[in-house]
Amino acid sequence: MEKEIIEIRWHGRGGQGAKTAALLFGEAALETGMYIQAFPEYGPERTGAPVSSYNRLSKKPIRIHSGIETPDIVLVLDPTLIGKVDVTAGLKENGVIIVNTKKSPSEMRKMLGVKDTIKVYTVDAYGIALDTIGKAIPNTPMLGSLIKATGILNFDHLLESVRKKLEVKFRGKGADIVDKNIQAIKKAYEETKGEE
Repeated sequence: MEKEIIEIRWHGRGGQGAKTAALLFGEAALETGMYIQAFPEYGPERTGAPVSSYNRLSKKPIRIHSGIETPDIVLVLDPTLIGKVDVTAGLKENGVIIVNTKKSPSEMRKMLGVKDTIKVYTVDAYGIALDTIGKAIPNTPMLGSLIKATGILNFDHLLESVRKKLEVKFRGKGADIVDKNIQAIKKAYEETKGEE
């Protein structure tokens, strides 16, 4: 994607890690020399409540300081939000939507009712998280899916950046939690599906 500013919106529920995913992704982009913004937006801060997080990336300084109304990319961490929250609101004409679901991209296209110009990708982030981490927290698998669907950052760079951040976050809780999250990102990267 070669745009002046790339805008990303993450949809999830409290406790699923949408805020953490946006921050990890933003920090990885920052390390490549890009200008970034990474910020959450939520109402009542409670587990299970709908939340949104955002990223802006640019090779030039970003002078916009508002929520993202017309994203280039939308990630849906919790498919139960579809129909309750308008996850496609404002999605740009040639945008990308990535949904955590076992459904195929064409099934999701029908469910979402999006135009043919929008690229739809799916990944079973819950299943991957359960297999690798042992908990159905979809945020790190969705990072792998984001890179697979968009190529927006170098995959190896993302892995290294996330590893460093998680080693700090989980210091003293065992290195295996970091390794499991890295494994989840890799597996989601491999298993992300786009329409043929």
